[in-house]
Amino acid sequence: MPYYGPMQQPGLWGQPVSNLTVVDKVPPEIMHLVDPHWYQFPPMNPLWHSIIGFVIFVLGVISIIGNGMVIYIFSNAKSLRTPSNLFVVNLALSDFLMMGTNAFTMVYNCWYETWSLGLLMCDLYAFFGSLFGCCSIWTMTMIAMDRYNVIVKGLSGKPLTNTGAILRILVCWLIGVFWGILPMFGWNRYVPEGNMTACGTDYLTDDWFHKSYILVYSVFVYYIPLFTIIYAYVFIIKAVSAHEKNMREQAKRMNIQSLRSSDDGKSTEMKLAKIALVTISLWFMAWTPYTVINYTGVFKTANISPLATIWGSVFAKANAVYNPIVYGISHPKYRAALLRRFPSLACNDAPPADDKSLASEASGITADVNTPTA
Repeated sequence: MPYYGPMQQPGLWGQPVSNLTVVDKVPPEIMHLVDPHWYQFPPMNPLWHSIIGFVIFVLGVISIIGNGMVIYIFSNAKSLRTPSNLFVVNLALSDFLMMGTNAFTMVYNCWYETWSLGLLMCDLYAFFGSLFGCCSIWTMTMIAMDRYNVIVKGLSGKPLTNTGAILRILVCWLIGVFWGILPMFGWNRYVPEGNMTACGTDYLTDDWFHKSYILVYSVFVYYIPLFTIIYAYVFIIKAVSAHEKNMREQAKRMNIQSLRSSDDGKSTEMKLAKIALVTISLWFMAWTPYTVINYTGVFKTANISPLATIWGSVFAKANAVYNPIVYGISHPKYRAALLRRFPSLACNDAPPADDKSLASEASGITADVNTPTA
């Protein structure tokens, strides 16, 4: 890999004096994309590149294996072939593709300690990251809306069909394509990030036409999905709580301890609340760092360092890792299918014959329409 930066010069007492910057290794063909802001920072410690490259590599391998298993199990287990579970397969697919296209590309650049794949690959890397990230975000939103329809609306809600699920999935992909392709047509642009081993949107240019993309993008890909998911789960918990209260009151009138033959003493609404809390918290942890970094650049509220920019990528890519883990924890039928196909990887305490999820148990509907996810 050729080196394009100035060499170290001898200084006082024979110690080298360096005027190197973080951008000195950037190839000439993409130097015009590097914002002058980054010229003030010295090169990152090579150890950081090694650590980040290793972490992203591990996340990539785990995500590809985990999401690959989710796609395989949900696609082949007959009990899991439901309209709602099409969302789960689509979420796993988008996570799988995001890590497949982004993770190992970033590992390669960490090896060379700069973006070494040229202008076209910078655009494609950022486009795929935006495309699959948006698709995952909106797929999780669709899952929350589907649960809201089934649990809160109940019989008054319109049942989800395969056609309806496919159309919603198509909308998720169209949203991702729309927001991912706009920077290639002049509304904002894709540039190397501060660490120079990844590419993303330009949030440092002092041009409100470009900055407006960041702000509008965050509304449609961060705030609307986040508040929709929160709204859905708040009302889901309320509905389940009211249902459980009615069940307890009816049992009291009948002078019995519980109407459930398998009641283990644990409150169903508390279980569901924990799942909701985990879902929202993990979603928030995954995508908030990117939003904070972009807003910091847009409004110049702090001096962003190259190392700080890497955390957005790490947290977002980690989201693609723990999604399949949450499926295994919260979905009884998934655990049962995992136990049959991969006994060494399944949760040993998973009840193979459990045909209902927490949400369906509380609302009186089958688990086929209530697939928990992150």
